[in-house]
Amino acid sequence: MEASSSGSTISSVTGGKAKTHQPEGREDLQVNQLETQIWIKPDIQKTDVDFSEILNAIQEIAKDVNIFFDELEGVNSPSKDDDSLLHHGNLTSTSDDASRLEVVGEEVPDKNKTNGLYFRDGKCRIDYILVYRKSNPQTEKREVFERNIRAEGLQMEKESSLTNSDIIFVKLHAPWEVLGKYAELMNVRMPFRPFNPFNAGAPCILVRCCFLNGHFIEINGRSRRSRRKIYYLHRRYKFMNRIEKQISRFRGWLPRKPMKLDKETLPDLEENDCYTAPFSQQRIHHFIIHNKDTFFNNATRSRIVHHILQRVKYEEGKNKIGLNRLLSNGSYEAAFPLHEGSYRSKNSIKTHGAENHRHLLYECWASWGVWYKYQPLDLVRRYFGEKIGLYFAWLGWYTGMLFPAAFIGLFVFLYGVTTLNHCQVSKEVCQATDIIMCPICDKYCPFMRLSDSCIYAKVTHLFDNGATVFFAVFMAVWATVFLEFWKRRRAVIAYDWDLIDWEEEEEEIRPQFEAKYSKKERMNPISGKPEPYQAFADKCSRLIVSASGIFFMICVVIAAVFGIVIYRVVTVSTFAAFKWALIRNNSQVATTGTAVCINFCIIMLLNVLYEKVALFLTNLEQPRTESEWENSFTLKMFLFQFVNLNSSTFYIAFFLGRFTGHPGAYLRLINRWRLEECHPSGCLIDLCMQMGIIMVLKQTWNNFMELGYPLIQNWWTRRKLRQEYGTQGKTRFPQWEKDYNLQPMNAYGLFDEYLEMILQFGFTTIFVAAFPLAPLLALLNNIIEIRLDAYKFVTQWRRPLASRAKDIGIWYGILEGIGILSVITNAFVIAVTSDFIPRLVYAYKYGPCAGQGEAGQKCMVGYVNASLSVFLVSDFENRSEPTSNGSEFSGSPLKYCRYRDYRDPPHSPVPYGYTLQFWHVLAARLAFIIVFEHLVFCIKHLISYLIPDLPKDLRDRMRREKYLIQEMMYEAELERLQKERKERKKNGKSYHNEWP
Repeated sequence: MEASSSGSTISSVTGGKAKTHQPEGREDLQVNQLETQIWIKPDIQKTDVDFSEILNAIQEIAKDVNIFFDELEGVNSPSKDDDSLLHHGNLTSTSDDASRLEVVGEEVPDKNKTNGLYFRDGKCRIDYILVYRKSNPQTEKREVFERNIRAEGLQMEKESSLTNSDIIFVKLHAPWEVLGKYAELMNVRMPFRPFNPFNAGAPCILVRCCFLNGHFIEINGRSRRSRRKIYYLHRRYKFMNRIEKQISRFRGWLPRKPMKLDKETLPDLEENDCYTAPFSQQRIHHFIIHNKDTFFNNATRSRIVHHILQRVKYEEGKNKIGLNRLLSNGSYEAAFPLHEGSYRSKNSIKTHGAENHRHLLYECWASWGVWYKYQPLDLVRRYFGEKIGLYFAWLGWYTGMLFPAAFIGLFVFLYGVTTLNHCQVSKEVCQATDIIMCPICDKYCPFMRLSDSCIYAKVTHLFDNGATVFFAVFMAVWATVFLEFWKRRRAVIAYDWDLIDWEEEEEEIRPQFEAKYSKKERMNPISGKPEPYQAFADKCSRLIVSASGIFFMICVVIAAVFGIVIYRVVTVSTFAAFKWALIRNNSQVATTGTAVCINFCIIMLLNVLYEKVALFLTNLEQPRTESEWENSFTLKMFLFQFVNLNSSTFYIAFFLGRFTGHPGAYLRLINRWRLEECHPSGCLIDLCMQMGIIMVLKQTWNNFMELGYPLIQNWWTRRKLRQEYGTQGKTRFPQWEKDYNLQPMNAYGLFDEYLEMILQFGFTTIFVAAFPLAPLLALLNNIIEIRLDAYKFVTQWRRPLASRAKDIGIWYGILEGIGILSVITNAFVIAVTSDFIPRLVYAYKYGPCAGQGEAGQKCMVGYVNASLSVFLVSDFENRSEPTSNGSEFSGSPLKYCRYRDYRDPPHSPVPYGYTLQFWHVLAARLAFIIVFEHLVFCIKHLISYLIPDLPKDLRDRMRREKYLIQEMMYEAELERLQKERKERKKNGKSYHNEWP
C-alpha cells in the first residue's frame, strides 16, 4: 500500500499473495477482527519516511477499538480459562534474547561443574540417570547394555554415591547428532521458521495487524509475539463491540484479575505460539535454531534418551532388549531424568527471578500462597510432559465446573434452613407428643414418642425439600455440560500443544506378551513386519477367567456389605440396652455411625486386596501393548473400588427399611435377625451420614497417603543424612543424589490420581439428591488437591518421564457411564428414598387441598398422621415383644402403637393389608422415575447435540494454519532452490532445463 500521507509501502500477505491497501480515517470504523502478518520490507522504495511515526499514528487510530489490545488476549485467547498465561517467545531475536533460564548454563560454566546437572566438563548436560549397585550379579548384562548405548551415540559418565559406595550413578548425555536423528524418527514437532516471500535477502519485520474498513492496519509494530500462530477470528458487529467496551470500563473499577499469574515471573515459552512441524534434518534450515544446546528442551531430550534405551539390547536374543526388562530383573535399581535444580532459592523470585523451571513451578504453582491462581499449564506441560499436563488441565477444569454445582447445592441447603420453621411436616413431628411409635428392634428397644425424632425430622428437611428435585435435574445436566465442554477444552489444549495430529503409532508390544507368544507370529497389517500373535481361543479363555475373577471379587464386596447389615441388626439391640443414656436414646444413630466407620475400614483393606487381584487378572489376560494393559487394569480397579465404595450406600438408599415387613410379621435374616428399620423421620438421614462420613474420611486418607506418606519417607531419609553428614551435607550433594533420595512416581503413573477424582465425581453426582453439599465438599477438596499434587510432583517425587497423550484415555468413557448412572440413581433416590412423592400424593389426593391443584404447606396438614399405620400391641410375636409395656407414657399399658407404612388397621376385614394410598404412592413413584429419566436423558442428549466437540473458531484456525504452513514450506523450498541456482551461476556451472 502506498500511504497517502507518507508514501511508504506496506504489503500484506493473505494466503501467500501480496495486496496493497490504503488506510482511511477513524470515523465509522467497522471491525472484521482479523489477525494476520504483514511483512514490511525496508528500502523497497527510496523514501525518507519514519516507520515509527506511521506505527504510532495507526496505534492512535486503533485505540477506540477494544478488541485490539488486552481484551483481545482475554476474550479470544485459545486457552479461555486463562490457564496458559506464560510469556510468548520472541522468535525474531537472536540467541542473546533467549530465555534467561536457558542461557545461564552457558554464561557460568564453573557453576555447571558443581550444580549436578552437567558432566564433569560442565558442557554436556545430563539427560538421564541410571542407578545400579556394584554388588548386583547382573554385571554382564549391564556391560553389554552400556556398550550398546555408546554405540547409539550417547555419551556416558559414572559416579559413585556419596552416601553409599555400592551405588553407582550412570549419567547419560545425548549430543546434537543423536537428538536430531531420533527427533526425526519420533516426529518431534519443533518451532518452524516463517518465510519472507518478497525477497530472501532483505530483512523483514513481522507485525500483527487488524482489518478495518477493508484495509489492513498494523497495531503493535515490532511485536514480541511476531511469529504467533495466525488465524482468523469471528466477525464482530458494532453492537457487540459497544457491549464489550462498556464491560471493559466496568472491569476497570474492579481489581485487575487477581487470579491471573504475574507474567513478569514467567519465562517465554517459544513453542506455544509458533507454527511447529515434525523435525527433519534435511530441512533443518526451516526451523528456528538459536542454540543447539537449548533447541530441544530438557523434557524432550529425556524422552528421546528414554526412547533409545528402550531399544538397546542387553543380551543376544530376540526379546533381550529394553531398559524396562533390566529394571524388572534388577540389573538397574532406578532410571529417571533429573530435576532442573533446587525448588527453593535464597532470593525472592520477584526481585531476582526464577533459578530454574522447577523453582518457577514451585513459586507460581505448588506454593500454597497461589492457591487461588490459575495453573501455568504450559509450564507444567513443558516440565512434566503432555500427559501430566492434561491431568492437571482436566483437574482444573473439573474444579472450575464445580463452582456452579457447589453454589446451587449450597443454595438448596440454605433454602432448607430458611424454610425449616415453615415446614408443616417437621412441625407435626415435633408436636406429636401423643403419638407412640412401635419399637424399632426386638425386646430391648422401647416404645418412643414421635416427637423424640424432632431433630432428625428437621435435619432431613435440610436435604429433602422442594428444591431437591430441581437440584437433581441440574446435576444431571451439569454432568453432561461438564463432559461436553471438557471435550472442547481438550481440543483447544491439543491444538495449543500440537497434539491434534499426534497418534501413538510407535506403541511397542509388551515384553511379557513377546516372551509368551514369541513362537507364533503373523504380519502386522500396518508395519508389514512379523510380530507375536495371540490365538483367538487363547484370548477368549483368558478373558473368561478374568471376568470370572471380577465377578468373584464383586461377590466378596456383597458379602462384606452383608456382614455390615448383620452388624447393624445386632448392634441396634445392643445399643438400645446400653448403660449410657446418650447412646441408649440414640441407638439407631450410634449404630449407623459405627457401621459407617467399620465399613470405611473394610473398604480400605479390600482396596489393597483388589489391587493385587486386578494386577493378577490383567497380567493373566496378556494385553498386547502398554495402553491395552493400562486400560484393562484401570477398568478392573475402577469396578472393584466403585462397587466397594458404593455398595453400602446403595443398600442404605434402596434397601434399608424397604423389606422389613410390619409389626407382628417381621421379615428376618436367616430366620433369626430382624431386618433394620428406618428412623421414624425416614431413611434419608442414614444416607446423608453414610455419604458425609465416607466422603470426608476417604478424601482425608487419600490426601495423607498422597502427600503425608512421601513427606514422612523423605523426612526420614533427610534425617539419616543429617545424622551421618551434618546439617550442611545434603546441600553439597549433586542433583542426581538428591533426586535419588526422593520417592519414585508410583508404578501405575497417574492412575491413583485419576481414580481418586473419578470416584469423587461419582459421589458428587450419583447420590447428590440425598446430599446437596457433596459438590461443595468436592470443590474444597479439589482446591487443596491441586496444590497437594503440584507440591508432590515438584518437591517429593523424582521427575517423571515426560510422555505424550492427547486425551485422558479410558477415564472419559468411565465419566460418561457415571453420568448415565447418576440420572437413574437420583431418580430412585427422589422417588424411593425421600418422602417427596408421598407428600405430593397426599397434597393432591388426600390432604385438605385435594382436588384443588395446590400443594403448599397448608395442604400438608395431617400428613404425618396419614403416613403412619396402627398396630395392636397384643399382636407382637413372642421374640419381638418389648420388655416395657409402655406404661410410662399414659400410666397404663399401651394398646396401640404406630409405624411407618400404608396399611389397614388391625380390626379391618383384612388386617394390616395395604391401603389404596399405598398403591397410589407406588404408582406415582414409578411414574416419576420414568418421566424423570426420560426428561433428563432428552435434555442431556439435546445438550450433547447442540455443543460441538470442536469450537468453530478453533476449526477455522486449524484450517488456516495448515494452509499457511503449506505456503511457508513451499516458499522456503523455493528460496533454497533459488539460492542453489545463484551459487551454481557464481561457480560457473549451469544446467539446462533447470527449475525454476
